[in-house]
Amino acid sequence: MATIKITQRAKVLANGENPIFLRFTKDRKTKFISLKLSCDLSQWNETKSEFRKNHPNYKQMNSALTEIRNRAEKIISDHLAKGEDIALDEFEGLFLNFKGDKKISVKEFWDEHIDDLNKSGRTGNAKFYKFSKNSFFKFLENKNIYFKDITPTLLGKYEVFLRANNNIDTGVSAKMRAIRAIYNDAIKKGCTSKEYYPFTEYKVSKLKATSNKRALSIADVHKVINLDMTEHPTLIDSKNYFVFSYYTRGMNFSDMMKLRWENIVDDKIIYVRSKTKARFIIKMLEPVQQIIEYYRSQNRATKYVFPIVLKENSTPMELEYRKERTIKKYNKDLKEIASICKIDGKITSYVARHSFATNLKQSGVSTDIISEAMGHQNLSITQVYLKELENDVIDSAMETLLQKVTK
Repeated sequence: MATIKITQRAKVLANGENPIFLRFTKDRKTKFISLKLSCDLSQWNETKSEFRKNHPNYKQMNSALTEIRNRAEKIISDHLAKGEDIALDEFEGLFLNFKGDKKISVKEFWDEHIDDLNKSGRTGNAKFYKFSKNSFFKFLENKNIYFKDITPTLLGKYEVFLRANNNIDTGVSAKMRAIRAIYNDAIKKGCTSKEYYPFTEYKVSKLKATSNKRALSIADVHKVINLDMTEHPTLIDSKNYFVFSYYTRGMNFSDMMKLRWENIVDDKIIYVRSKTKARFIIKMLEPVQQIIEYYRSQNRATKYVFPIVLKENSTPMELEYRKERTIKKYNKDLKEIASICKIDGKITSYVARHSFATNLKQSGVSTDIISEAMGHQNLSITQVYLKELENDVIDSAMETLLQKVTK
């Protein structure tokens, strides 16, 4: 039979007080777990396992002890309900929210997560989590904390810190989602408990920002497609990347970069999207076929379709580095193309994907089909892409209604 008791030990601390421990006894064996609390001998009632009234904060402290006692008893009762035994070390791990005999800090767990992503070749994700971790621990001034220390209050203060450093809603949301993902992974791996989960109270969903219009009209897309490249030979690759992405359901740059000739089967492109692992089979329209033939005629040594990855057997880190360098030039070229074509607004590598979705919607294609075409896991993601378009449609409808009323 397992028993627990909150007790004061005889050893005197440096502050002259005696420490308070949780004593867990099982099969005549005992484990003492420090509660990081202490008081003078005269302020402790050993019989009742509580602080006496002569302690300045006895009410608050005894309330904390009640929560500690309830948590310990719940661990024991949960195991009894399942008919499972519980060892001393296992109880300590569950009580202190760590796995085995090692208490793991948020920073240690986060670093392991980043390391696992790098080992699995997901270097882009690893970079994002490293950036988010550096931001969070800059706010914490590199303080070592544990998952139970991440409270709604702490997250609120971190949000204030981010906004004071010129982060807008999208930036704040991205960093908060990184923390939430790390916390969820820690729960899944038994390194912390749901009991302290802060995101039930702190809602990341509140950080919704109205996105800037990133989609081109069909007319503007055609300006890019029809741009005569004889006077702009240095922009050929970037134009091709944009047009190819647009006509392949918004294929993102990372997947274009890794596209191999083996992915071209007859008149179709067959590939697995890196981000979602969704499998795509895309019929090549004429603009795509022309681009494919243009690069096929170059007879390059690599198996990659586009001249982005320049050698075989590149490591994940080398691929990430190459992606960063190429996408920087790609975005710079797109800015120049927009200027030549007299297109208002900024064009980036991601605009082709947004334009594909928006132009389909403008052509009367249902959101369900657009969602399927883009490989989204649910309609809500597609609706984010189409939000600005929906607002324009509403505005147009309101103007039509006004005209009818005023006639």
